[in-house]
Amino acid sequence: MSLGFTARGRRGLVALTMMAGLALGATGCGGSGDDKKPEASASAPKGSGGSQPSAQEGQSQTPLVELRGSDGLLLQVASAQRDSGGFVTVNGTLKNDGANTVPIPAQVSGDETEIIRHGISLGGATLVDSHGKKRYYVLRDTEGRPLTTTGLGTVDAGQTIPVFMQFPSPPTDVTDVTLQLPTFSSGTIKISG
Repeated sequence: MSLGFTARGRRGLVALTMMAGLALGATGCGGSGDDKKPEASASAPKGSGGSQPSAQEGQSQTPLVELRGSDGLLLQVASAQRDSGGFVTVNGTLKNDGANTVPIPAQVSGDETEIIRHGISLGGATLVDSHGKKRYYVLRDTEGRPLTTTGLGTVDAGQTIPVFMQFPSPPTDVTDVTLQLPTFSSGTIKISG
């Protein structure tokens, strides 16, 4: 490696750092000159929903279904959205309704070696289309990792963890499917989109 190449690399790094700093400074200091804007948002009526909900919160306040698991675990499904890419994304929360810290049962990962080797996940979940007599398993990436929440361990009493699962999409005329997760009760959800 020549000295000229190293010097050019350092100059490029310094220029990149300076540009990033200027961009952050312009963003942080760029005001519109409207000093009354904070007052208007502070005086918003309580019922108007002054805060913007996150994507998961905005989907539904009432869960589509609640699946009860062992030791007080509860899976609340907030949405099941069909995407144009040919898959269904199920979003929800995993909550510990019990009084003690609970380990996530290993069975929720399923029994497929490829999924189990990536740790505790919701990889054992399936969607069942009873009319078409088909079962849809959690999708995997090219390295065999399940396209679902992974790295689950324990859930403290009262703790809530956001979770997701992605499945191949059933035909578009299929909207009601049964969500199954090992060690949990099953329940019917409606796919939107």
